[in-house]
Amino acid sequence: MKPLITCEHAGFGYENYDAVIDLNLEIFPGDYLCIVGENGSGKSTLIKGLLGLLKPTSGVIAVSEELRKSGIGYLPQQTAAQRDFPATVWEVVLSGTLSRRGLRPFYSEAERKLAWRCMERLAITDLKQKCYRELSGGQRQRVLIARALCASEQLLILDEPITGLDPSAIQDFYSLIRQLHSRDGITIIMVSHDIRNVLGEAGKILHMGQRVLFSGTVEEYKKSPAAKAFLGDRTEEGGKRQ
Repeated sequence: MKPLITCEHAGFGYENYDAVIDLNLEIFPGDYLCIVGENGSGKSTLIKGLLGLLKPTSGVIAVSEELRKSGIGYLPQQTAAQRDFPATVWEVVLSGTLSRRGLRPFYSEAERKLAWRCMERLAITDLKQKCYRELSGGQRQRVLIARALCASEQLLILDEPITGLDPSAIQDFYSLIRQLHSRDGITIIMVSHDIRNVLGEAGKILHMGQRVLFSGTVEEYKKSPAAKAFLGDRTEEGGKRQ
């Protein structure tokens, strides 16, 4: 199996600051990878590099031809301004097809059908005409995941996706991502501080500290010095998938 993304001694940064140093990483189809680390450890910079928004300052990053064709779905960390966006659910989801639309002034019938299918998968068709800013936190996340799926049904990158969600909505979110991963075979890359749930959900962990402090399976991570230093007694708290 060929990787979707390969980083070889890759570095990413800004001007004279190296936020990510000497990264070696392979993302394979079907991976569920969570990226963890302290604030300022390079997690957000790495995500920008994987999305192609930052060119490597050193080394190389290679994206498979398959992924170049299918694209990447991205759910950024939500800001207050984004949560107050004055658009309907349908408009938000449909905007996920913009990369497919190119320079055409209007959405095609195929793009509209794709947006509707993604809304059906996320069980939000009844919210079509609702204003996005009037939704609950959990509903907004479902809308944004549907939007990301319009961009790609192969790889989703999620940046701190549970920020601002209540406990019930958090569990609903993880259940939804679990389904997309296990049932639909979608590759997941997620940045998260929610380590208790991460240890029960993900298959692999990448622990960043500018350099890679750990890269491997969750079970290997629990036994690693990086986990013990970062988590203390919490390494065994991760629940099992239901």
